[in-house]
Amino acid sequence: MTPFDVLVIGELNIDIILDDIQGFPEIGKEIMANQLNLTLGSSSAIFASNLSALGVSVAIVGLLGEDSFADSVKKSLRDKKVNTDFVVSSDRYSTGLTIVMNYGMDRANVTFPGAMEHLTVEDITDQMLLSCKHMHLSSIFLQKGIKKQAVQLFERAKSLGLTTSMDPQWDPAENWELDLGSLLPNLDVWMPNVVEFKNITGVPELTDGLEKIKEYANYVVIKDGINGAHLWDNGNLTSKPAFINNEVADCIGAGDSFDAGFISEFVKGSGLNRCLEVGNVMGAINTLEPGGTTSFKNREYIKKIAKEKFEFTL
Repeated sequence: MTPFDVLVIGELNIDIILDDIQGFPEIGKEIMANQLNLTLGSSSAIFASNLSALGVSVAIVGLLGEDSFADSVKKSLRDKKVNTDFVVSSDRYSTGLTIVMNYGMDRANVTFPGAMEHLTVEDITDQMLLSCKHMHLSSIFLQKGIKKQAVQLFERAKSLGLTTSMDPQWDPAENWELDLGSLLPNLDVWMPNVVEFKNITGVPELTDGLEKIKEYANYVVIKDGINGAHLWDNGNLTSKPAFINNEVADCIGAGDSFDAGFISEFVKGSGLNRCLEVGNVMGAINTLEPGGTTSFKNREYIKKIAKEKFEFTL
């Protein structure tokens, strides 16, 4: 048996989250934020942490500096029972950092990439891949060292018998360049949100985008906020409604929590409709408390909240 269910490859950073901000930043002016939270950031770490909280065994691969932020990232991951043996530290780079400015249901981010840009495919050994059943990659556009060889990485994972998934996340350069024809055949589950999907496929409608990639895509899961999520499977499009929380703390990490819910069921062999529903309820639970991991103490707590708040049985 493999030691881990899922190997997560991705960026690692700290989030400094500002809330109750009095206006919008302007050059030459100063505004105030009345609330601050320093917490574990990065889509990869949020996904790994919340997947682990659901009872899935998880290891993570990433690159950090040798600084206090790196210590905080590793401690936070270990507190969530995510294995950090494959996390690499380097004195050449500083740990990445994102400043998150929250404005209701939306936010503006400023990211210093630091070490996260310098993780490469060569850092990911066959031994790491063979330690798990499933490989997940987050934030490909932030990981320049991974992006240029992503196709080879997924081909290698598939050749070693792993199932695979990827959440592309936002492209800060807004170029949206991915070799979908080479990448998607080696991805069991591709997990963009609706805006990312439209940008990457270069078309304004979901159906047109799916038509464009139908010859080489496997499962495509498209997150659509309060509209729920959509699953494309061999030409069939299924949609599941969102679970609505009317008292949103913030939406940081909601998409990553959806991913964690979906993949937690996928690696167990559950039906895809069940995967989609668990993804949706995890996204909703995420919004109950600030930050991407605060709502997810452990599986029993998550089950309790899902039942009490959303009448859903995990």
